[in-house]
Amino acid sequence: MKKCTFFGHKNTPPSVIPLLKKTIAKLIEDDVVVFYVGTQGQFDSYCYRILKDLKTTFPKIRVYRVLAYMPTDSELSEDSIYPQGIEETPKRFAISYRNKWMIDRCDYVVSYVTHSASRAYKFEQLAKRKGKKVINIA
Repeated sequence: MKKCTFFGHKNTPPSVIPLLKKTIAKLIEDDVVVFYVGTQGQFDSYCYRILKDLKTTFPKIRVYRVLAYMPTDSELSEDSIYPQGIEETPKRFAISYRNKWMIDRCDYVVSYVTHSASRAYKFEQLAKRKGKKVINIA
């Protein structure tokens, strides 16, 4: 079962949405069925909304919002995941823990990285070092 996750800049412009949707649809056609999405920034929001929309056309896909912090009741939903062990991680490292957790479980990474001075770049590079197929749509 093929899996994918996402990393992009917090302030990703909305102009990326059509290409992002096309890229995700192509992955689904190539039998990617599980998608892990973070909860920080615009890029994550775009990914989640696109995937929820595509789920109506491709009901076989599974979409999970991977939380970095202990969720409140309003943040919990049927598609939320809270990675085991993250509760023991200091809060300032929680996003990094969550991102590494997603990389370790995926085959593909879709990114929107335009510069190296960002956490998105750091995790895109980690995914490459771990042999993941990285698709940078920037």
